[in-house]
Amino acid sequence: MIARASTSAPLAPTAANDGPSAIAMSRRTVAGEATVEGIGLHLGRPCHLVFKPGKSGSGIVFQRVDLPGSAPIPARVDIAVEAERRTQLGSGDAALHTVEHVLAAVGGLEIDDLVIEMDSPEPPIMDGSAAPFLAALQRAGLAMHAGRPDWLVLRKSIRVVDGDSVYEAHPCFGLGLEVTIDFPHPLIGEQSGRYMVSPASFAQELSAARTFGFVHEVEGLRAKGLIQGASTANAIVLDTDGVVDTTLRWSDEFVRHKALDCVGDLVLAGARVRARIVAHKPSHRGTVALVRALVQHAIREPAMYTVEDILQVLPHRYPFLLVDRILELEEGKRIVGLKNVTINEPFFQGHFPGHPIMPGVLIIEAMAQVGGMLLMRTIDDPASKVVYFLSLDNVKFRRPVKPGDQLRLELEVLQKRGTLCKMKGTAYVDGQVVTEAEMAAMVRDR
Repeated sequence: MIARASTSAPLAPTAANDGPSAIAMSRRTVAGEATVEGIGLHLGRPCHLVFKPGKSGSGIVFQRVDLPGSAPIPARVDIAVEAERRTQLGSGDAALHTVEHVLAAVGGLEIDDLVIEMDSPEPPIMDGSAAPFLAALQRAGLAMHAGRPDWLVLRKSIRVVDGDSVYEAHPCFGLGLEVTIDFPHPLIGEQSGRYMVSPASFAQELSAARTFGFVHEVEGLRAKGLIQGASTANAIVLDTDGVVDTTLRWSDEFVRHKALDCVGDLVLAGARVRARIVAHKPSHRGTVALVRALVQHAIREPAMYTVEDILQVLPHRYPFLLVDRILELEEGKRIVGLKNVTINEPFFQGHFPGHPIMPGVLIIEAMAQVGGMLLMRTIDDPASKVVYFLSLDNVKFRRPVKPGDQLRLELEVLQKRGTLCKMKGTAYVDGQVVTEAEMAAMVRDR
């Protein structure tokens, strides 16, 4: 990306392969408490569930309040056990059943620390989706607290096969899901969906997708003690002709729900997963197997995006990549990047030899590259888009930048209208402003 003080023509583009998930600068919990009540899907028992703030670094933890003295149960893959048609944590009387929809809402909102109290072994099924849990968490309010989130970062592709479920996971700047299902029913057949998961996209595209089942399975499942609380009020039930006693929220609600289940089961990684996951016929057992593989092969990082991640998004390479790290990112609002300035920069060979000063236009370029990282999050299909920087205004150079300085580049969105965005950038060295500028950019087809 090259920016200049002209609005007459777009300049060189910035492209991306994948967009980031919405990442806060601090760990995220809830500000207060919220309650959800209802009956469980499989056990059919009533449950009173309460979301409460969690301590920083404590992770997602369930607590059975109906069993005095019982130990908290962390939402981690090492606690998960194999169970039919559901995700189960622990075993025996203290086990938790069918936690995937609750965890989907938690993962969709990117909550890091949370206490989930339950007076029953199974959360309420509500309407069969994650939307009621999402609404409850939003009522409680989201709050930032001390510490940075942990990320599970995939650096190389992996493949996991579990029966008919086949998964591929690839390095990605955020969490991407590509899900395909295939059921021999006229309303389903083969359905596919592709989603970049963020709090906004999860709420809009996935959270309200309901669980589903078939009339011909009911007798056999109930004989096993399952779906004791199921009804057409809390699940999509299909007979040979169509849907029983309800209407679909989307024609592809079935694949959306399978993607929702994946979001919930990925929470068991104990960190925010950064990978592009391609899932063919996903199941709870298969996704749990995938999470185990991710925990084994991925890298757990407490830091924000590194240069390896930036290289996935920006097309620039040496000597024109001018961002070393992303420190903070608030979706659609603000981003902070870092550039280390060293004497080894190639431009110092010819720019004031003997008195090296970083060219002001390259400080602006570094700002533009950081801004491009922010704008990539607003793009539904980033692989097919580019970001052009169109104009510069109110540019001010306050002091020179020299070798050994560390540039902190902060950009905030001033206005966004359609594909056009205006941002204000400020560059700091040691807390002192060195450069300021306002810039406009536009997202366009590649």
